[in-house]
Amino acid sequence: MELLVEPIMGLVNCLGRSACTCLDYHLNFDEAVSDLGREWGVLNSRKEDINSIVKTEVLWGKEVKREVQGWLEHVEEINNEVQAIQEKIQRVKWYSRGCLGKLVCKKIKVMKKIREQGCFPDGLGVDRPATPGVIMSNDNPVGEDSAKEKIRGHLVGNEVRKIGVCGIGGVGKTTIMKHINDELVREAKFDKVIWVIVSYPLDVIKLQDNIAHAIAGDDRQRLPGGEDKERRAAELKSVMGRVRHVLILDDVWEVFSLIDMGIPEPTIQNGSKIVITSRSIDVCQNMDCEIVKVEPLSFQESFNLFLDKVGQHVLQIPSLEGILKLIVEECGGLPLAIVVIAESMKGEDNIEVWNNAPIELQKRVKSVTGSDQKIFKRLRFSYDRLNNFEIQSYFLYCSLFPEDYPFEREGLVEGWIDEGLIDVLPSRKAAYDRGHAFLNRLVKKCLLEKTVDWRGVDVFKMHDVVRDMAIKSIGPEFGYMVKIGMKLTKLPDECGWGNYLKKVSLAGNNISKIPLGLSPKCPTLSSLILSNNHNLSEISESFFEGMPELKVLDLFETGIEVLPNTISNLEKLSSMRLRQCEMLRYLPSLAKLTTLKKLDLNSSGIEVVPQGMEKLISLEYLDLSYCDNLEEIPMGMLSNLSNLQYLLVYKDLKIKGEEVARLSKLEKFEGAFNEIQGYNYFAKSQDFQILTDYYIGVGLTDYNIGVAPQVDVGLTGQKKSVININNCDLGEECMVLPDNLQNLQIKSCRNMRSNLNKAALLEKATELRSCDIRDCEDIKCVVDLNSSSYPVLDKLEELYLCRLPKLSVLVRVKGVATPLHVFSNLKMLLIIECSRMGKLLPLELLQVFQNLEQIYVYGCEQMEEIIASSDSDASSNKFTFPKLRRLKLGNLPQLKSICSAKGVIVCDSIEEITIWRCQELKRIPVQLPLLDNGQPSPPPRLEGIWIDEESKE
Repeated sequence: MELLVEPIMGLVNCLGRSACTCLDYHLNFDEAVSDLGREWGVLNSRKEDINSIVKTEVLWGKEVKREVQGWLEHVEEINNEVQAIQEKIQRVKWYSRGCLGKLVCKKIKVMKKIREQGCFPDGLGVDRPATPGVIMSNDNPVGEDSAKEKIRGHLVGNEVRKIGVCGIGGVGKTTIMKHINDELVREAKFDKVIWVIVSYPLDVIKLQDNIAHAIAGDDRQRLPGGEDKERRAAELKSVMGRVRHVLILDDVWEVFSLIDMGIPEPTIQNGSKIVITSRSIDVCQNMDCEIVKVEPLSFQESFNLFLDKVGQHVLQIPSLEGILKLIVEECGGLPLAIVVIAESMKGEDNIEVWNNAPIELQKRVKSVTGSDQKIFKRLRFSYDRLNNFEIQSYFLYCSLFPEDYPFEREGLVEGWIDEGLIDVLPSRKAAYDRGHAFLNRLVKKCLLEKTVDWRGVDVFKMHDVVRDMAIKSIGPEFGYMVKIGMKLTKLPDECGWGNYLKKVSLAGNNISKIPLGLSPKCPTLSSLILSNNHNLSEISESFFEGMPELKVLDLFETGIEVLPNTISNLEKLSSMRLRQCEMLRYLPSLAKLTTLKKLDLNSSGIEVVPQGMEKLISLEYLDLSYCDNLEEIPMGMLSNLSNLQYLLVYKDLKIKGEEVARLSKLEKFEGAFNEIQGYNYFAKSQDFQILTDYYIGVGLTDYNIGVAPQVDVGLTGQKKSVININNCDLGEECMVLPDNLQNLQIKSCRNMRSNLNKAALLEKATELRSCDIRDCEDIKCVVDLNSSSYPVLDKLEELYLCRLPKLSVLVRVKGVATPLHVFSNLKMLLIIECSRMGKLLPLELLQVFQNLEQIYVYGCEQMEEIIASSDSDASSNKFTFPKLRRLKLGNLPQLKSICSAKGVIVCDSIEEITIWRCQELKRIPVQLPLLDNGQPSPPPRLEGIWIDEESKE
């Protein structure tokens, strides 16, 4: 041993101190690795604690502080780096331990520093600008002024705390309350106006979560407590007790305890109110509500509404007036029936059809008894008036899903394609176009309602009364069995499965197991929907044996763990939906399913690609996105699926560019490539150039890049044609960007050069609408007009620049003429933590920014001016932004002015101004419009100016 140590020490003495340090790292390697794991665990424990608090803060209506969000993002970056180090540790050679040990020790110091920074004594959130609620409708209800006035009187008065709005289905209860909801939101007399649909059967957890969604303004928000109803109730009570609110519970069918639900009892002290709409007076009375009954419309109100919907021109035919009155009389004063029937007759110019309409209506009304007779058969008339079996089938399909189910446009059309309702067409786009046409027709006929969800995405719903009519229309003679949301804990016995069945929906129940021995004989069954049975974990081998013609199997959001092997024998199967089956680990062989066109495994728990998948020669739709347990896709598998039109394989599943390039029929693609070279192979293929719907990641892909969640930018809609470049070296190989690229996201990339001119990324991206650049150290300006060539950004609408440490100016314009096209369509400009930027908008380019609608600037330490002033600017100037709606400035410690000292900003469209932690800013130079008497008044659209106390000082 001594013979070995002496030469080593001699070498160390010769090499000096650095070698000693390296030897220390080598000898203490194992201890350092242990310390790394320990510090990593402590850091992530802190992260989990903060995430838990953040969820509660968001639930209470707060925004997460930017510094907190930045800290969480920083921890995620460190986690990726530590994981990479852990992989190196597993395969490190003995002689390399010193170098790696040095890296380990350095990372430990970084993690300790980050952990120390993760203390936020002033809290994790800040109050967001008040938004009382959501506008529900643009239509004014017809008639029933007395009911509206009574409800309004109870809401503004102190005597009544709970109001029950009652009336038969279709009489207009929901329409009236939507109108009142909108008035309350606009008036902002309550902190929150909360609208929740309850429906039947009552689902306590769903109702609690929906109230939490409405308060937080985020459909993803969930109450803590899991399935523990008491804890959830306590959390909800705490949240609701913080705000003076109006809670509107629409479509209540059964009595429930507010206390058990976690809804605080409204009192004079807390200033809150509750409104319930229900078809049952007993329900409202048993919940201690003051009853307001909504009566049917008078004949004249009904007639006016009918004419408004069908068109006043029908009165030009003298012989029709009597017929019109007969039709209106048969509608019974029910607005829903009047609107639906009017729309079904709209555009009809055949006098014989008009003459026959009252007779058909009378037949239907007299053929049904009970309390529903006033509405169901009237709606059935409108359904029959579709006069097209195909579109009737589209409509009836929607009734196979739970009440108030929000269909997204693409998802609904996909369902129609799965069912074979849309004929085989040359492309998926052609099928979508056909589906959209029929969907729009159903909306125009008022058989489906179009609304917007929290993301700003169009969704379509069936009115509960229309859905009831549809279900009554699809009895056994249609071959349907529909038992949705009935709290079933087991499947019907075999005797309940007739051999006549074609479609069965048991969605939204509490079925947990399909036992051995249950084998319904359904030789003609083509569709089986078991979705939203969250506890369904097991299906017996025998269950599918008697379903040889099964084409559609929907197990969306079930707890299924393993599918039975008999699935392999369903050779007619064309669509299998296993989306969000998070417990699913294994699928049997799919080799025989050669007619399968759709396989949706999105967010499932599968660990390996199913055996025989390469033989699915008919497959057109494959979704493997968010399969977190799936580690790889076998090489060569994708290229065998030559009929694929729709392919989603992102998250951490990296694929080869040459495989995707062989998919000549691809129309929609979302996936990720490890490196630029693989992406370029695909991008240079002829088929990629005609692809219009894609989301492609290159490098270390981050599919949640988006806008920082604490920044409410008010954007809506989903983006297509997106490329996300993350952690790549842009100097190694030039990227090929398609001509039709609309959305570009760049994060943590090296060798970006000093500006986008030199990066040469955007030379061909002439259709670019949105550009998001963050965490790139090299970039100094976005566009340099002094350069001989620069990107054409005349269609760019959104520009996000985040954490660019060397960015000093947006556009370099010195000494050149101002081109009028650069940024000429820019609507949104967001700058976050660009520490060297001192002035935002160059004075020379102000004429270019006339379309700006929203400006957000946060955390730019050296930002002094929003509109740069010139050295000779001593006169009074007007800076016009005719479309500017929002101006938000936050945490800008050096900001002294928004524009020059004597200048003013003319922005008559301004809706909101928010100033936060801008201590040096002394003036908000917005020019106020003048009234006829010469007195200034607020801009007509201004909702408010919010300035925090620190900035006011």
